[in-house]
Amino acid sequence: MRILLVEDEKKLASFIEKGLQQEGYNVSVSHSGSTALEMAASHKFDLILLDIMIPGQNGFEVLKSLREFSIETPIIFISALNESEHIVKGLDLGAVDYIKKPFDFEELKARVRNVQRKFMNSRISVLRLEQLEIDLIQREVTREGKPIELSKREFSLLELLMRNANRSISKSEIIEKIWDVNFDMGSNVVEVHMHQLRKKVDRGFTKELIETKIGYGYRIKGELSKL
Repeated sequence: MRILLVEDEKKLASFIEKGLQQEGYNVSVSHSGSTALEMAASHKFDLILLDIMIPGQNGFEVLKSLREFSIETPIIFISALNESEHIVKGLDLGAVDYIKKPFDFEELKARVRNVQRKFMNSRISVLRLEQLEIDLIQREVTREGKPIELSKREFSLLELLMRNANRSISKSEIIEKIWDVNFDMGSNVVEVHMHQLRKKVDRGFTKELIETKIGYGYRIKGELSKL
């Protein structure tokens, strides 16, 4: 899940960014309304966490501009403006949620998961391919009934592969959807993570599901079921 965090308080932004990254989310940060609009227009995000009192355009104006450009990314307002009039305005403008500062980080994570269930999974909670099963809600993976322990980043990689089963996914597409927009293309971190993922998913089983397309990327092959 790719999240754009728009927050001008840099310490708070760093705290939220690190916390969400530890949960396996791909987080990009903007400290102003104008930069947020540029990023949302040039990159596809699954969720925008948007402060209201930010430099440039305020959060309300950013939301209006996004909708004018037909960018329908779900938005959660995060703001110290906690009067009912501000909450009502934010929701009436089309935000899916409104979190008051200060907030409990566990609450923020729960609200992000709620958006993920409503807008990303399209009521699909389990992906199954050749006895490899990934539970998108519980974030658990099994193969032939045996649990497979994955890191949060490995889970995101496997989910991406399974959602695109039998289609080769390039390294650049993986970086765009799993890592930050400022990722160093010269790094071998994708290869390292994919090597670890293949060891965990395929080692010890008769059939290898994940394959490397030399010079291009990776794919997982098999018949996919969505439950």
